[in-house]
Amino acid sequence: MLRHATAMSDPATSDYDVDLFVIGGGSGGVRAARIAAQHGARVMVAEEYRVGGTCVIRGCVPKKLLVYASRFGADFEDAAGYGWSVPQWSFDWPTLIANKDKEIARLEAAYAMTLERAGVTIVKTRAVIADPHTVELGDGRRVRAAYILVATGGAPRYGDPIPGIEHAISSNEAFYLPQLPRHVLIQGGGYIALEFATIFAGLGSHVVVIYRGDNILRGFDDEVRAHVRTDMEKRGVKVVTGCKIAAIEKDGDRFFAHFSNGFQQTADCVMFATGRAPNIHGLGLKEAGVEIAKNGGIAVDEYSRTTVPSIYAVGDVTNRVNLTPVAVREGMAFADTVFGGKPTAVDHSNVPTAVFCDPEVGVVGLTEEQARARFARTDIYRAMFKPLKAALSGRDTTVLIKLVIDGTTGRVAGCHIVGESAAEMIQMAAIAVTMGATKADFDATMALHPTVAEELVTLRTKTATYVREAAE
Repeated sequence: MLRHATAMSDPATSDYDVDLFVIGGGSGGVRAARIAAQHGARVMVAEEYRVGGTCVIRGCVPKKLLVYASRFGADFEDAAGYGWSVPQWSFDWPTLIANKDKEIARLEAAYAMTLERAGVTIVKTRAVIADPHTVELGDGRRVRAAYILVATGGAPRYGDPIPGIEHAISSNEAFYLPQLPRHVLIQGGGYIALEFATIFAGLGSHVVVIYRGDNILRGFDDEVRAHVRTDMEKRGVKVVTGCKIAAIEKDGDRFFAHFSNGFQQTADCVMFATGRAPNIHGLGLKEAGVEIAKNGGIAVDEYSRTTVPSIYAVGDVTNRVNLTPVAVREGMAFADTVFGGKPTAVDHSNVPTAVFCDPEVGVVGLTEEQARARFARTDIYRAMFKPLKAALSGRDTTVLIKLVIDGTTGRVAGCHIVGESAAEMIQMAAIAVTMGATKADFDATMALHPTVAEELVTLRTKTATYVREAAE
């Protein structure tokens, strides 16, 4: 049985230098540290790079800023249909990167200040677990802690080693390129690959995406995958599936990529965006007795506790649901559980997610394929249409909205949106899905016209019904 003790009430904590030592100053670690300190714990955080972690420094935030930048070109083109005459415009990559860096520095300082105001001690060094209650810092100091939280996130992975892999970059380096590359080759078909494809293409680069699977966005609804690919190709991104890069050769300032299907491609920049792996190397986990799960992340229970009672882990390092808001929620639940006297398990179902590619994707809940495998009956409601904004701009684009319904209960089990502001809409839809809203509840909601979102509550005609055959 899991025991929960607050730092203030557990006399054993007086034997330690701190009540909580957090390894990793990313979203999950920062939230856990701050909330634990508010509960009265003595907290120390070690971050060997920059406070803020993947999301703030080299992930969600800077990537979204670059996505915003990439959309202005299309906006300038669309403006003509609305009577605007836009003078000759140009783009400067170094200016964008410099401004991005200023904002990231501001956010890093804000994160650090938040921790310091909460009474958390920050040490800018690497930390390694020496034993279940001891952490060794990069300068040789040792800190004794009642509890240790590992929140070191993930790191880019390149997959199987290939000749010339040293010539490829990951998303980490993409944020600091000195110039915008003219021709970009990206291997991968997930969030990072498609978002950077959108960024580079929107800023004027010629982009090729290569993915070993049959289609991009593995794990998403099949209709969503097909729709995104079609629209990205309309925007000039070439998508090659069913193969991968087998070798990279350097030729002066350019690179020559050999594909596994025999084709070849030249590029100024070759980027591997084939996912991220839990950052567990060299942390002393094995020596301390912490078990690693089959998914490559740290094995934890529903309260984020590892196989060692005094060591916990949250966020991408556990490889459960690798999204920033999930890490934040897990960090807060950990602090409330261990130091707040409120045992809290995080519900990882119905987690909304977005892909900030062009077109934008927002989803929550089950895909059609998952629902058909789970429910006795699945009803599908779907709409595909040209958005009103495109009526005057002339842009060749369509919006996809899809509801996946448990045909037995009428509950909305999944919502999928592809189009402008899909992420903003899916956050609101996620509230309804999490509350267990039914299709009748959606139908009873008054539409707000004229919007894309109104289609969520005006879908009346089922486009498909599937009945699962009972198992023999």
